Amino acid sequence: MIVLLLLSISLILIYVYLNGKYNENYWKERGAKFYEVNKVLGPFWEFLISDRPLFQIFHDIYKKHPNEPAIGIGTFFTPSLYVTDAKNVHAVMQTDFVSFSERGFEMNEGDLLADNILFMGGKRWKLMRQNMTPLFTAAKLKNMYYIIDKSALDFVEHLKNNPEKWRRNTFDTLSTFCCAAIGGAVFGIGSESTYDSPFLEITRAAFRPTLWSNIRFSLSNLCTPLFKLLGLKLFSEHEEFFIGAIKQVLRKREQEKVKRHDFADICIQIQKNGVMRDETGFELVPSDELLAAQAFFFFTAGVEPTATAIFAVLIQLGKHPEILKQVVQEIEDVYNKHNAQLSYDAISEMEYLDKVLNESLRIFPPIGFLTRKCVRDTVLPVGNIKVAKGTKMYTAVYELHHDSRYHENPEMFDPERNLTDQKSETYLPFGKGGRICIGARYAKLQAKAALAHVLRSFDIKTVEHKGGLRFGKDQVQLRMKNVDIEFIPRN
Repeated sequence: MIVLLLLSISLILIYVYLNGKYNENYWKERGAKFYEVNKVLGPFWEFLISDRPLFQIFHDIYKKHPNEPAIGIGTFFTPSLYVTDAKNVHAVMQTDFVSFSERGFEMNEGDLLADNILFMGGKRWKLMRQNMTPLFTAAKLKNMYYIIDKSALDFVEHLKNNPEKWRRNTFDTLSTFCCAAIGGAVFGIGSESTYDSPFLEITRAAFRPTLWSNIRFSLSNLCTPLFKLLGLKLFSEHEEFFIGAIKQVLRKREQEKVKRHDFADICIQIQKNGVMRDETGFELVPSDELLAAQAFFFFTAGVEPTATAIFAVLIQLGKHPEILKQVVQEIEDVYNKHNAQLSYDAISEMEYLDKVLNESLRIFPPIGFLTRKCVRDTVLPVGNIKVAKGTKMYTAVYELHHDSRYHENPEMFDPERNLTDQKSETYLPFGKGGRICIGARYAKLQAKAALAHVLRSFDIKTVEHKGGLRFGKDQVQLRMKNVDIEFIPRN
């Protein structure tokens, strides 16, 4: 028995050694520096055993190799490359999009809620995105704004009526607003407030980092074949409730025959149009389950990332009273100009608030890095690095935002930076290229509406607890910890 055990351990160690050497040689042959700290598990090993988020571990690698165009990292069976040079990141995101058109997140058959435009690839993704895009046109957002505005007003009243929320758990408080706003946009809104949404816990649970979810996430990145073989599912525990809720909403909306300019309207129209087809004849049936998966994506993407964006702005404004004063003045001026209304047009006119949001998203992007999958052999422009089909790509975001080569005094909060140019290669809070966040304009509108309403009613201060600001252990998100906002009612 002891001999068998020793033999098994020896075989495992030999395999680990050989796999590590293979990874190292694989990337050296292709002209890329290799991350040697762990030749088999790469940065995922530190992620699993430490309390740090994955984006910070990538950032450490970035700082250690500031002049490398890309760095190979160890995995099982899935070649992976950490792309650090700004021009290479731009190539992956935009100029060579045809070679990197997939996210690289793998899903298994039957994982119904994972069958959404975030995880989809190929023709299915393209066809689904084309049919979802109309929800986020300027005209649609304007029609939908009443939902966001009502949720923001509800949020202010909620704050006023709950003074215990003025000095603690700010991020959770902001999440409840975002859940209400996106809940209204997905499920519709009537005479009753959607503030007390039953979906908030699902949203939090879907991406809450636990030991099992971190292992599952790491396995999907380190060894896609094993993830597939085990048939692991990401959101199966939420299927019954969420799909049931969407079905109920759609059937009720069909009976009401009332236009509310929300996600449910889009779903009803898609189903009325019948089978979706592209120019090649590829077909996709718009079943309740498929549309529920899209709703699940919009819901989860519209809560915590948007709450992070609002929280980022409040943190900065609470530290910079002179900038806060300027923001509040703009809000009041526009409010008075629009007959004491914070309408869609009023929010759209707030240029300085937009600058403050953009700069806050540079310092605290909701997502620390982006992933892509190579779908055809290609070469990165800087370093002439050969990338084979199937390679998983991790592209720097937080790192570029905080690099002094691209942003002068990057740790300084300066809303006057020019961060609105969509051609920028080093400003990526919503991604870039063909897979840029489909709901980016909605998220910014939701954040600005919340900020405008809250700042008319409350002054704010940033409170950093003992030890200062730090980040939670998360897979891809940035979650600012050990910091809160103190809300001070205005007279």
